[in-house]
Amino acid sequence: MQIHVVKQGDSVYSIAAQYNSTASAIIEANELETPGNLVVGQAIVIPIAGSFYFVQPGDSLYSIAQKFGTTADQLAQVNGIQAGNTLPAGFKLYIPEQPKSPIAVNGYIEPSGGTVSDVLKGAAENRAPLLTYLAPFSFRIQSDGSLKAPPLDNFKAIADNNGVTLILVVTNLGENGFDAELGRKILTDEKFQTTLLDNIIQTAKEKGFNDIHFDMEFLPPELTKKYNQFLKTAKKRLSAEGLLMSTALAPKSSAGQKGAWYEAHDYKAHGEVSDFVVLMTYEWGYSGGPPMAVSPIGPVTEVVNYALTEMPASKILLGQNLYGYDWTLPYKKGGEFAKAVSPQRAIQIARENNVPISYDEEAQAPYFKYTDAEGKKHEVWFEDARSIQAKFDLIKRLKLKGISYWKLGLSFPQNWLLLGSEFNVQKK
Repeated sequence: MQIHVVKQGDSVYSIAAQYNSTASAIIEANELETPGNLVVGQAIVIPIAGSFYFVQPGDSLYSIAQKFGTTADQLAQVNGIQAGNTLPAGFKLYIPEQPKSPIAVNGYIEPSGGTVSDVLKGAAENRAPLLTYLAPFSFRIQSDGSLKAPPLDNFKAIADNNGVTLILVVTNLGENGFDAELGRKILTDEKFQTTLLDNIIQTAKEKGFNDIHFDMEFLPPELTKKYNQFLKTAKKRLSAEGLLMSTALAPKSSAGQKGAWYEAHDYKAHGEVSDFVVLMTYEWGYSGGPPMAVSPIGPVTEVVNYALTEMPASKILLGQNLYGYDWTLPYKKGGEFAKAVSPQRAIQIARENNVPISYDEEAQAPYFKYTDAEGKKHEVWFEDARSIQAKFDLIKRLKLKGISYWKLGLSFPQNWLLLGSEFNVQKK
């Protein structure tokens, strides 16, 4: 696959000719709604085998080979050149496809309003071929230890037809968000724990779930050890029933990180007891905060590097957002919340307002600013092929177990194109 960033004067036809592809293939792959009106700075994926690289000043065949995980000799042979030749800037070099890495892929899916919308049904069906796990969000723990299930529709059939493992996501979510006091009851009342685990096991068996995933957030920090012990108790019971257990972890960069979201999450303990963990490496840019990248590569890498000091890479799924945010400026703390947008919608907004898309090299994320019809200024940060490629490169470099998407149902075709071209998705 080839990532191309649209320049002034580009058309789908000129881009197709540049990479020996066709306009129709590019339009279909990227789900381009207005192919005759591309946005400058828009990243599109060219569906070809391998890719092309245009030599930059200072490049050598050796340095290019290192960048793409191949050898100088292989590049020389494929391109019909001498390995020792000096390559002129702008030279078009073909990079052959490299062996695919194995990867585990989780997709959270969040029905709302008591039903599964047609959009979510379609998302589950369309993306299941590239999923290892499908995680309906969420089974909410009730005050009596029972579980309030989300609507599930035909998720089990979709999972079974595609070799996907269903994940039963268990949360301490209440009416107003994650409930610290409910968390306290779960972790300190042994009778309650027994009832809860009985209900989790029964539900998993009845509904065909094979992994139990604890996403317990905003727990009282003084109960960290209690949470660790609960997970050990849960793991023992779940293993006896042939069930896996995984957990979601807030994005910490050190063991002593302060804050209600972080303190009760003990990376070392989770790494020891869980079959795998999901690092929630997103929401640096969030709806109530100032405009910035949702998952900037620097902070994301810091979290992963810390996690690797506490657990093996083979247990880590990197969390990845499938959305961005549109902030109204000027940002005021406690003011108007940013609006969530899919990557495709972000590009539409840029096109509708005739503004180019920029790319922050430090954050490895695209963004743009515009003024709406009412004269209000906006700033939008989202994900594109370049930003997702940076995360894929991190996963491969650090040999992580895989990636976990929050959440299915948001349009981002470039992500799935790149995922399928670079990885062999593990199935049950």
